[in-house]
Amino acid sequence: MSCGEPHETDCSEVLDHLYEFLDREMPEGDCTKFETHFEECSPCLEKYGLEQAVKKLVKRCCGQDDVPTDLRSKVMGRIDLIRAGEAVPDQDVTVQDTDRSATAAE
Repeated sequence: MSCGEPHETDCSEVLDHLYEFLDREMPEGDCTKFETHFEECSPCLEKYGLEQAVKKLVKRCCGQDDVPTDLRSKVMGRIDLIRAGEAVPDQDVTVQDTDRSATAAE
């Protein structure tokens, strides 16, 4: 997507990294570039506002649910494998150990 106007930071770059900006997971200098872009580009500002609203809605509706400890451990283990560059099994992380045992016994 592009608004057709020239910007120091291209619209596609801003939209590709929008969630990093929303989550403040990017260097401060990049955040400043994005803020400047939003001041200049109303289509990107609109998209930012929409995504920010969705994120707040999800947090309000789902943010109180506790994540089961075993699921959190499995997800974090997979993230560690990916970061280490190791192969990650295709198995669903939500499969219970008892489900796997029952399947293996069949």
